Amino acid sequence: MDWIEQCSEEDKKRFVEETVEKYARFINPGLVRLFKFANFNTVEWKGKGAKVWDIFGNQYIDCIGGFGVFNVGRNHPRVVEAVKRQLDYLPLSTRTLFNRQQADLAEMLAQITPGELQYSFFCNSGAEAVEGAIKLARFYTGRKKLVSALGGFHGKTMGALSVSGREVYKKPFEPLLPETYQVPFGDAEAMAQAVDEQTAAVILEPIQGEGGIILPPPDYLSEVRKICDARGALLILDEVQTGLGRTGAMFACEHYGVVPDILALAKGLGGGVLPLGAFMSTPQIWTVFEDNPFIHSSTLGGNPLSCAAGIETLKVLQEEEIPQQAARKGEYLLSALQGLAIQFAPLIKEVRGKGLLVGVEFFDSDVASLLAMEMAQRRVLVAYTLNNPKVIRLEPPLVITKEELDLVLEVFEASLKSVQGILEEIGG
Repeated sequence: MDWIEQCSEEDKKRFVEETVEKYARFINPGLVRLFKFANFNTVEWKGKGAKVWDIFGNQYIDCIGGFGVFNVGRNHPRVVEAVKRQLDYLPLSTRTLFNRQQADLAEMLAQITPGELQYSFFCNSGAEAVEGAIKLARFYTGRKKLVSALGGFHGKTMGALSVSGREVYKKPFEPLLPETYQVPFGDAEAMAQAVDEQTAAVILEPIQGEGGIILPPPDYLSEVRKICDARGALLILDEVQTGLGRTGAMFACEHYGVVPDILALAKGLGGGVLPLGAFMSTPQIWTVFEDNPFIHSSTLGGNPLSCAAGIETLKVLQEEEIPQQAARKGEYLLSALQGLAIQFAPLIKEVRGKGLLVGVEFFDSDVASLLAMEMAQRRVLVAYTLNNPKVIRLEPPLVITKEELDLVLEVFEASLKSVQGILEEIGG
């Protein structure tokens, strides 16, 4: 029996109070205030599939999904077992002997990624993958200039932050990387004006996540590809959030028939069990790493334990047809939410998405916050997007069942009615 099941309700309450106090004293008091305001005032305890349970045994449907981490679900038994097996042998690498798990994972990625992407460097997060991609682009081209999109999000380390597109996260840390420029997402003409013969790379999310689930015009990425080719710049696609089945294809760039020069991955790559990121490129571009293979390195990146999780995750994605599941379930969810948008037209501006990456944009960010709190009270977890607080994101594990989606939709509608009632009371 789980020891927590033997605890009294009073013991559990004390456990939560102690946890919150430690957050306030040793992590961040502001985070405590934010969690309490959002009504996330409990301690998560265990998870399975699309569900998570708190310390009191309350069950939640997780439509945040770690912002794209749990593509194959929480605690997928095959991924967990693969990690347990590897744990008994060699969790971390010597860094001086060959690592078979890393080699096998790199081979598998080369087999499933588009175009001539072949070589991989493994790290621990999406921000690290983006940092490596930027360094590779500058090293290969010998250029410094980087162009990205307003509203884009690539991480919060210095290089990744430099090419991200919201000032509130950037201003306190300036000066960031020089020669970084942002243009409107989806505007090919603005991109053509910004990219020149001094540009090392353009970096984009195929679909903006933190920007508010913004889909590009159908021909936008192919136009950017042509612009890069004409100027000798590289195209980096950040598929940290959109990759590995999330949008209904293994990689979102496949929807648009575009192959990047460098691809950044993370989040779902570790199967929701261990941190794992990677950036990939072609044999031609990777040649600059050959003379000094330690010019870019990571002590813990590509460790056997994380790579074992990654290998099994890629197998599960393919064998259980997870991207195809995401496509079908995403169409169902999107259609139902668009129906609710008509019903609650004074509140909802637009519903958009691809696969199980769906955004609901409200006219007011306060309404979005209220909705997230109302849904949390009904034990469905959603969150607004970092670069656009008016947008509530639904990004559940791709293994979520239709029955669970139906419950999410019921809660969404009930919460909208509650928010509507609150606004009517305020309005008099």
